[in-house]
Amino acid sequence: MRRGIAATALVATMALAATACGGDDEDSSGNKSAGGELSGTVTWWDTSTVGSEDKVFKALAEGFEKEHPKVDVKYVNVPFGEAQNKFKNAAQSGSGAPDVIRSEVAWTPEFADLGYLAPLDGTAALKDEKDFIEQAAASTKYDGKTYAVPQVIDSMGIFYNQKIFKEAGVEVPTTVDELKTVSAKIKKKTGKTGLYLRGDDAYWFLSFLYGEGGDLVDAENKTVTVDDAAGVKAMEVVKDLVDSGAAETDATDGWNNMQTAFKDGKVAMMINGPWAVADTYAGKEFKDKANLGIAPVPAGSAGQGAPQGGHNLAVYAGSKNLDASYAFVEYMTSAKAQAKVAEELSLLPTRNAVYSEPAVAGNDIVGFFKPVVDKAVERPWIPETGSLFAPLVTEYTKVLTGQTTPDKGAKAVGKEYRSLLKGWK
Repeated sequence: MRRGIAATALVATMALAATACGGDDEDSSGNKSAGGELSGTVTWWDTSTVGSEDKVFKALAEGFEKEHPKVDVKYVNVPFGEAQNKFKNAAQSGSGAPDVIRSEVAWTPEFADLGYLAPLDGTAALKDEKDFIEQAAASTKYDGKTYAVPQVIDSMGIFYNQKIFKEAGVEVPTTVDELKTVSAKIKKKTGKTGLYLRGDDAYWFLSFLYGEGGDLVDAENKTVTVDDAAGVKAMEVVKDLVDSGAAETDATDGWNNMQTAFKDGKVAMMINGPWAVADTYAGKEFKDKANLGIAPVPAGSAGQGAPQGGHNLAVYAGSKNLDASYAFVEYMTSAKAQAKVAEELSLLPTRNAVYSEPAVAGNDIVGFFKPVVDKAVERPWIPETGSLFAPLVTEYTKVLTGQTTPDKGAKAVGKEYRSLLKGWK
């Protein structure tokens, strides 16, 4: 059972007491030498994709060490699906938490509410703060303070195999209805499935929910909306894609199954974001990068919608080396670092100035996703946002695999949300 609002104040108090115990178990003392030079250890939990993204971020961290030779950056890649709870457990116990964590945008307000993050206002971490894209900075704020620095921002689109589309003689679908028609033609002409729909991560459901005019909650009016008519309709839409044969899905290991199927040319489309580009290019179907097409997520009955995502860098409140941690965060979110990440990984910068850099301005992937990000739907930046996905993915998976109906699934999510969000309608 996830913590509800009633438990938050108590947990935050425990967390603040625990911060006196310090950060990672290894000695990270030192901060600044007598001459003002940074020193000591900074443990960084990176949650990027192993085999593609992690190499670039690790190299950047090594660049920081070259600029600050007395600082040792202890790089740890923590699987994304484990990082949220792992950090909370370590911070609550006061033992084993990193100095810096790469936080999914929804985790930041939760960690801040629990007292696990150091406020960054007035620190070296927030250099050139006004240069950050407004919606990227929104997730870093909580209760009037800044608790993280935006590193990358993203959204979702539909990735498609141009060779398969040409063979089948189809155009890119712009609506869900067209998606079904296109998938049927692809199956008839090539024998391949049209879409791989990831079934074990509810983030992949959001574009369909927004496309039907729905949302998870209405934070302003403190109302749960996931189980309203639009929410039920969205569940019906994804279920129909699977039942009609337009899409295949999974209940476990969705990321690897989806990526493998798409990279090997077994499916023609998948819904994904810029974080998947580097790994996708590694597939045999995309040795010629021009074979990868990307278009907006097909629209539902209410229009086209895609979620705003991204990652922030945050500093643990109990770090024993705050000065070096602040400097590390500033370095990793600097214009120079973001330009390198955009150039090598096609991840979208959070600084406005970076988009004018030649290598970024000429990147087709960045060029496609920037307008998508500009129109993306923001999630509510409340402490519980990061906890809304657990009950949703349970029912989303059950709907896709026929274990429950769309109506019952949506209603079950709504019930869990009202239990989590005490006092909400």
